[in-house]
Amino acid sequence: MSLHADVSATFSADGAESFHVDAEFEVERGESLVILGPSGSGKTLLLETVAGFHPHEGPVTLDGQRVSDTPPEKRDFGFVFQDYALFPHMTVRKNVDFGSRYHDDTRDAAELLAELGVGDLTDRYPPTLSGGEQQRVALARALAVRPEVMLLDEPLAALDVPTRQSLRDDLADVLADATAVYVTHNRTTARALADRIAVMNDGQVVQIGTADEIFHRPASPMVARFTGSNVIDLDDAPSIRSALDTPTDGIVTIRPEAVAFGDSGDVRATVERIVREDASSRVTFAVDDVTVEAFADRAPAVGTEVWLTLPEDEVHVCRAAAPAAD
Repeated sequence: MSLHADVSATFSADGAESFHVDAEFEVERGESLVILGPSGSGKTLLLETVAGFHPHEGPVTLDGQRVSDTPPEKRDFGFVFQDYALFPHMTVRKNVDFGSRYHDDTRDAAELLAELGVGDLTDRYPPTLSGGEQQRVALARALAVRPEVMLLDEPLAALDVPTRQSLRDDLADVLADATAVYVTHNRTTARALADRIAVMNDGQVVQIGTADEIFHRPASPMVARFTGSNVIDLDDAPSIRSALDTPTDGIVTIRPEAVAFGDSGDVRATVERIVREDASSRVTFAVDDVTVEAFADRAPAVGTEVWLTLPEDEVHVCRAAAPAAD
């Protein structure tokens, strides 16, 4: 079942400035759309609005049928909250069975819990569970009502890295054939789970596309920076502009994993910083008045001069310079 949302809503809290969300997206049947963006960009508010938790203008439709005036429990959505939102006074089984009071056709709780690797927890209570266990129970509860669409609000955010990686693999299996909208600020999770990605900033969706389009052909410097690309203003990097086979002006981007360095190449650079990241290092190079990052298994010492290679087909013109006035 496809989901289409074109919603506008304003939110305000005591003593805080109001925040406006105005966004549109569509999810095809069996597709996972990841809404990716920085904290405070409105991702959760958008998801909660689509779920029916907040009043809004504009339609939310399932296969063309408007559900904007339907209460949340009747929208055929399964919602997984970032903080799990399990009922602490209910057993795991009763938490998973909770949706049966609103839906006639629900899945067996014990079967679902077993599928998610927590079948031995049915008689436990949420406060006695680890974060990963609680998240699996929350996922089972959302799946139990046989939802047409899964809505997931950063369910991995509070987990340690090994647990996050394990549950991310499980989610990839669960969402493989599901229609889903998944909110996250984590680039790795977005790439792992998305058929398409919608980047959100300041309450608006600023780019939608495949992971390759978002990460390699960002529509703006903001998208490029948030997804981890090098953002280079060629006015500050004449050496890079001269090295390009097709000279241009403006702002270009290039992924750090596409940048190579060695004894020869396109541009002379100096190692400015080295940060260890798991099995590799992120190396920052100074070129003219800009910095360029790359990954390396073995990084040269800070202060070393090297040559950078910037493959032309990996350089993306993100914002061309405005034409000169007549």
